[in-house]
Amino acid sequence: MAGQGAADAGRQVVARNRKARHEFDILETYEAGMELKGPEVKSIRAGGVSFHDAHARAERGEIWLHSLHISPYEQANRSNVDPLRPRRLLLNRAEIRKLIAKVEEKGLTLVPLEIYFVRGYAKVSLALARGRRLHDKREELKRREQDREARRAMEVR
Repeated sequence: MAGQGAADAGRQVVARNRKARHEFDILETYEAGMELKGPEVKSIRAGGVSFHDAHARAERGEIWLHSLHISPYEQANRSNVDPLRPRRLLLNRAEIRKLIAKVEEKGLTLVPLEIYFVRGYAKVSLALARGRRLHDKREELKRREQDREARRAMEVR
């Protein structure tokens, strides 16, 4: 944690996908830029983002973010775009090839974890993840509850 302050100093988190860590096992994370229109950036800054069913897919050698809802910006009436339109993610070629190979080969999925700003640029934290089954989710909840109880027991002493 000591060296982390300098790296996170310019990072302003706008929205988090809380369900992602519950429904998926996160294997790797990547930082990607997003290709956005002007009003979308202002709407993101205002917190008008919803991750419901958001996911990324590889299409024509590029990574696209689907079903991410960015609310229309009120003051931009005519220049607003479709809130659910697919948005291209900006990654370098090697990362794109690596992600495409892993998604196709191992049956993994790409899930957005959070959206944040770094030096004025909107970024998305993208996770290479494997879906959890219902019993895995229950086991994870039991494990967390046991850890919590153990910490409480240690604090009492």
